[in-house]
Amino acid sequence: MLIGRPLDPRANSLNLIRLILAFLVLVHHSWPLTGAPGEPGFAGDSLGGWAVAGFFCISGYLITASRWSHGLGDYLVHRVARIMPAFIVCLVVMVVVFAPIGYWVANGSLRGYLTTPTSPLDFLISNLGLKINHYDIAKTPLNVPYPGAWNGSLWTLYYEFACYIIVAVIGVFAFVRRSPWPVTVLFVLSALGHAKLNLLNHLTDANPDVDLLLRLLPFFLGGATVFVWRERVGIHWTLGVACTVASLAISTMFPGWGGQASGVFVAYATLWISTWLPQPKIIAKNDISYGVYIYAFAFQQLAAVFGVASWGILPFILVATVLTIPTAAASWLWVERPVMRRVRRRDHPAPKPVEQVRAG
Repeated sequence: MLIGRPLDPRANSLNLIRLILAFLVLVHHSWPLTGAPGEPGFAGDSLGGWAVAGFFCISGYLITASRWSHGLGDYLVHRVARIMPAFIVCLVVMVVVFAPIGYWVANGSLRGYLTTPTSPLDFLISNLGLKINHYDIAKTPLNVPYPGAWNGSLWTLYYEFACYIIVAVIGVFAFVRRSPWPVTVLFVLSALGHAKLNLLNHLTDANPDVDLLLRLLPFFLGGATVFVWRERVGIHWTLGVACTVASLAISTMFPGWGGQASGVFVAYATLWISTWLPQPKIIAKNDISYGVYIYAFAFQQLAAVFGVASWGILPFILVATVLTIPTAAASWLWVERPVMRRVRRRDHPAPKPVEQVRAG
C-alpha cells in the first residue's frame, strides 16, 4: 500500500535545497581558507561534509530515475553533458583568470607563469578526467592561509561520476529494475563497507579512492533506494519526520559511520523537505547550484589573495558570495543550460515537415 504520494518532479524545491547546500560548502571552507579556528560541525563531520552528503542523496534519487527511464547510451550522454562542459570551462577559467591574478600579486609580473610547475597546461591535462591530481597552478595561490589549492571543491566530482557509472552498470540487469531489493542490498553493503573501513584498508593498502568513495556512496545509494521504493512508499510527512529524527539520532550515536548508515533516512528527509519548502520561481527555473559549488572555493582564495581573509569570517563569506553568484549564473545560462537543451533536443528531435515525411 502506498504511503503518501510519489515525489512530484515539478512540485518540489530541490533546486533551492541544492543551492543552500552549495552555500553551506562555501561557509564551511571559510574557516580553513581564513585560518580561523572553531569551525562548526555535527556528529563528527563538518558543515561541508554534510552538505556534500545532501548533494549525493539528491543525486542518487534523480540519477537513478534518469537511468531507469533511459537506455545506457542516452543515460551516459546526459550525465557527461551535465557535469563535464561546465567542469572543463571551470578548469580553463582557473588557468586564464584566477591563477594569473594570484601569480601577478605574488610575483609582480606574469614572467614564468606558463612554465612554473604545476604549469597551467599540466593543470588542465592532468585534471581533465575529473580526478584532481593537481590543485595548484604555477605554485599559486601563495601568501594565503591555505596555500597551494585554487579549487578544493572539485575532488567530489570524480566520485560523483563513479556513482553514475555504478548505477549505469546495475541498470543493465532486468532483475535490478524489477525489484527494489537489489539496490537496497547495495546500499546496506556500502554502509557496512564504510563502517568496516579499517578492515578494507588492510585489503586495499589504504587506497584513498576506496575511502572517499565509501564515504559518499552510501548517501548516493540511499537516494537511489528511496527512488526504487517510490511506488510502494511515497513521500508522507509522518515518514519524513521519522526519517529526520532517525538520521539525527543514528548520526549522533555513531559519529564515525552513523551518517552513512542512515543514508536512506537522510535522503528521504531531504526529499520530504523539498515537498513543503517554498521555492522562488527564478530558482525553480535556474539551477545555479553546480556553478556555485565549482567556483566558490576559487573566489574565496582570490579574496584571500587580496587580504579579505583578515577581515573576519562573515565579511569573507559575503565577499565570496557576491563574487560567486554572477559567475555561477553565467555558467548556468551560457554553458550548462544550453548543453542540456541540446541533449534533450537530441532525445526528442523536432518532427519533420510533411513534405519531407512524404518524400522519405
